[in-house]
Amino acid sequence: MNNFFLTRQIVSMLFITLLLFVSSVNAAEKNVGVLYWSQNIAGQLAMSKGLEEEAARINKEAAAKGGPSVKLNIQVAGDGADGIENQVRQMKDLITANVDLIIVQPTDNAALAEPLKSANKAGIPVVAYDQYISGGVLAAFRTSDNYQAGYLDGEYITSKFQEGNTISVVLVEYPHVSSTVERVNGFLDALQHSKRPYKIRGSYQAVEPVSGRKAAADILRDFPRRGDIDVVFTVNDGGGIEVVKALCEAGRNEILVATIDGDPQSVENIKNGRLTVIDSAQFCGPLGAEAMKAAYTLLTGKKPPYHALVPTFPVTGETFHLYPGWQGPIPNGFKKPWKSASPWWQGELRIIKN
Repeated sequence: MNNFFLTRQIVSMLFITLLLFVSSVNAAEKNVGVLYWSQNIAGQLAMSKGLEEEAARINKEAAAKGGPSVKLNIQVAGDGADGIENQVRQMKDLITANVDLIIVQPTDNAALAEPLKSANKAGIPVVAYDQYISGGVLAAFRTSDNYQAGYLDGEYITSKFQEGNTISVVLVEYPHVSSTVERVNGFLDALQHSKRPYKIRGSYQAVEPVSGRKAAADILRDFPRRGDIDVVFTVNDGGGIEVVKALCEAGRNEILVATIDGDPQSVENIKNGRLTVIDSAQFCGPLGAEAMKAAYTLLTGKKPPYHALVPTFPVTGETFHLYPGWQGPIPNGFKKPWKSASPWWQGELRIIKN
């Protein structure tokens, strides 16, 4: 009988030791690799601010309640082809360092496929935000509702033209990442769904200021006369603001510009009537925060929704007073003051896949 009670005592002590061990693991600091894209695109800087503020909030709560904290290992890839190569190398280095989790804002959808597969093999969860990775398995994906952003631009633009007129459009796009591709798709679908005739007169590539200035120069060279084009659609303000500057300096105020991001400079252009008539704005801070929230949910052994979209806000001359800026908070819904197949804008996170 004494041996029985002794055995029970030993088992009980082992169980308590195990609980203490698990508790210490859960309360330990988690190493999180964070890979940003650019420091030259203002919206992306706002996203990183939201992510880091959410990490600080998590650590404050962890200190108060005894949960695990997070330590961010932050690296920036940079722009262009060099940035893509840098990010591939940075992600491989994080995998070699055996971090607990990686959060990445991809510079290219395809280039990170192999590093993602390597992370999968190493058992390191990867959360992508803003852009997708086409290959390998993500643990979670957070982005703005980019298709919605393009669609909002398209439906608003069609409301500015009389029926029967063919709308001449120039695209300033960037086909290397999912977000900008979805924006173009949404814009063109809105034009098509409106049953308004339109013609794509030209396509240029820009996503940051240098390429934006080049695209603007090319547009002015190819369409030098007033009336050559009606609309310029730019996939983001990173390049789009430079396009607007150049068109304004050339006196091409007959052109309507539709863009995406919500950069404060672009919002001021709308307020002051400088070419831009709509900017489907991101909530960049909340987007970065949502990526960090999903990562922390995974780090604590839970399962977040796999794919969720942060809404985009149509900033126009009629609505700019409702837009709180990149850092949010996301406002409530409102009725759009223009013709739309979906008259109400809703300020809700949209779960696409659990």
